[in-house]
Amino acid sequence: MTKEENEKRLSHLKSIVSNLPDKPGCYQYYDGAGTIIYVGKAKSLKHRVSSYFHKEVDRFKTKVLVSKIWDITYTVVNSEEDALLLENNLIKKYKPKYNILLKDGKTYPSICVTKELFPRIFKTRVVNKKGGTYYGPYSHTGSMNAVLDIIKKLYKPRTCRFPMTEEQIRQRKFRPCLAYHLHNCEAPCIGKQSAEDYRQNISQAQEILKGKTREVQKMLYQMMEKAAEELRFEDAEVLKNRYFSLENYASKSEVVSHTINDVDVFSITNDDKIAFINYLHVTNGSINQAFTFEFKKKLNEPLSEILLLGILQIREQLKSKSKEIIVPFKPETDIKDCTFTIPQRGDKKVLLDLSVMNGKQYKFDRLKQAEKLNPEQKQTRLMKELQKALQLERMPFHIECFDNSNISGTDAVAGCVVFKGMKPSKKDYRKYNIKTVTGSDDYASMQEVVRRRYSRMIKENTPLPDLIITDGGKGQMEVVRQVVEEELKVNIPIAGLAKNDRHRTNELLFGFPPVTIGMKTNSELFHVLTRIQDEVHRYAITFHRDKRSKHALHSELDDIKGIGPKTRDALLKALKTVKRIKESDRSSLAAIISPAKAETVYRFFHPEAAE
Repeated sequence: MTKEENEKRLSHLKSIVSNLPDKPGCYQYYDGAGTIIYVGKAKSLKHRVSSYFHKEVDRFKTKVLVSKIWDITYTVVNSEEDALLLENNLIKKYKPKYNILLKDGKTYPSICVTKELFPRIFKTRVVNKKGGTYYGPYSHTGSMNAVLDIIKKLYKPRTCRFPMTEEQIRQRKFRPCLAYHLHNCEAPCIGKQSAEDYRQNISQAQEILKGKTREVQKMLYQMMEKAAEELRFEDAEVLKNRYFSLENYASKSEVVSHTINDVDVFSITNDDKIAFINYLHVTNGSINQAFTFEFKKKLNEPLSEILLLGILQIREQLKSKSKEIIVPFKPETDIKDCTFTIPQRGDKKVLLDLSVMNGKQYKFDRLKQAEKLNPEQKQTRLMKELQKALQLERMPFHIECFDNSNISGTDAVAGCVVFKGMKPSKKDYRKYNIKTVTGSDDYASMQEVVRRRYSRMIKENTPLPDLIITDGGKGQMEVVRQVVEEELKVNIPIAGLAKNDRHRTNELLFGFPPVTIGMKTNSELFHVLTRIQDEVHRYAITFHRDKRSKHALHSELDDIKGIGPKTRDALLKALKTVKRIKESDRSSLAAIISPAKAETVYRFFHPEAAE
């Protein structure tokens, strides 16, 4: 697009905006090809649309949208509520590029009750409303199967697919199947169960599918009492068993309070690109529907707008007619014949908290799933978390950690481990023998190692780390800082992992003077930091152990010039100890090794025998 074309485009748009009415309505933005790319609602069309074209608009995504607009149309309505409904319909119809879109990832199963003389009840993913009544959909198949199991146990609906008629039953066209012999069906196909009794059972089953278990229980109890009064004790026993089976099923449901009836609960959990809206439906205090939906954000829309649109789309998709909607905050626009409730305490607050918890869990699960498919995503997230926690200028891709190891100052060594992208880079690990420090002085040893490592890296022009982690508290951090900042004049952030009285790492320190960074010790990031600490411990201790082992295996025989490992091992194998080798004469030694080497060993231990 040339500059002249862009100016002409903006002039056309501004002329439309200047003539917009100060009334509620919907507006549509079109691209150069005449395709709707955005649909919006407004209490005042003039104020809302003109806000997109202000010079002080600083949101990048909004600027991108404005750069794509070539034409604007609008529809005036009577109220803001009507504008909201119209916007919802237009978004679903045109699916504009820059609007929030509901992501339908899969088809959830439902339970079907067929429209037959003897209705069947089964689960399905195909909805054909001409053939039956559908309940659901169910996001959790375990809940759906539990409902089906209790219905099969209580009412034993038929499982065969024969299109039965009363005429066929009278003519005995059918034979009982295995389900009848297993007592899983009352065999209405051969007249063992009347059509009226069968339909009454199906009617009660439908009430259970609607979540009205308490009403069914009351009905069963009344029928049981009536049967007992009429001395139909066998029927009363059957009804009693049904009553207690349904009681047991209802007690396993998520019951909050029997005073809460037919309520929708919505909560929203935000992410950079996706908003997660959790939906619960409560009937008679029991949660009988629970879903979490994803809404893809396009223009950094406010949460109140996303939540409102989500409520409309979800309620329409799931055919909810609840008059009360529990939400974490009140949306900007009311919904006709519905009341918004923002609970602060009590059973409704429990429901809202449960919805929030489910939304966060869904977001966490999706993040984990994405990180399994792309491990680098997890590493980047952890680096960003650490950058944010320490307020670093850049992500800490390259991290180094040091540790000393010695016993009373002997065989003093140090180790440096390197992590890149939150993963160990073992080719960059380095071992150091302490050269300038005498005795056990951890601070001086740490300074020597840090000085040697970074002075060499500066000399060789090797990239310095983004973060140094010391295995210790404020003291270790200070001695490292003195070398890095005051001696070498380089700027490398320094953090420290401090331990508590039980020698367990319990806090992360950073800054000068060091302060404790608020981080949960059971968080994923803290576990990674302690892993770095454990790795440098292992590396330094292993190096120290190897060095100490070499000294422990050193023998006086190793100091004899001209005597190698094979001769040494032969003497030790035959005589067992260095003391017995010292006490042996020339002939005894010559019987084990060559006479020349025997003479060399004898003279080493008996210098007075030298001629």
